[in-house]
Amino acid sequence: MNEYFQSIVRRLSTILGAMFIVTLAVLPAMSGDYPALNGVNGVKTVFDVTQGSPQTANIVFWAVKNVNDDQSVRSLSEPPQVAVVFHGPAVKMISTDRNGFKESDKEALDKFANTIREMKAEGVKFEVCDYAIKVMGVDPSTVFPEVDHVPNGFISIAGYQAQGYSLITVN
Repeated sequence: MNEYFQSIVRRLSTILGAMFIVTLAVLPAMSGDYPALNGVNGVKTVFDVTQGSPQTANIVFWAVKNVNDDQSVRSLSEPPQVAVVFHGPAVKMISTDRNGFKESDKEALDKFANTIREMKAEGVKFEVCDYAIKVMGVDPSTVFPEVDHVPNGFISIAGYQAQGYSLITVN
């Protein structure tokens, strides 16, 4: 029987040792990469997007997507909450109508559309200002289905800020 307990103790020691090593490996990534996250429970961010270049959007949205996906953000006690509000020239990029874009923009637009779909599947909220759609001459029925319509994007942004979201402007 003594040998049985020694076997259990050895197994528990191995498991606890492995857990300790994994914990040590994860802790620096959780707090050391971003000192600004020390003492933070969760990240809530709203991106105010007006810029309308598909090439720039793909560069910028890598970083926007990373806010939601980053392991340091994901390891906080509360999951990230990310919202994106489109208005201005940006509303043309979230439309299936490619009129007004150069042929060379179409690949970038496809990539951007895929990024929007992926981010929506990961829980990111997308909204478009219906006033901007009207001003920019975009048919509302051509807006990606992943993007919710709001009458005024500025009111949405103000609402997110009132809920504690940090504002990041992308123009």
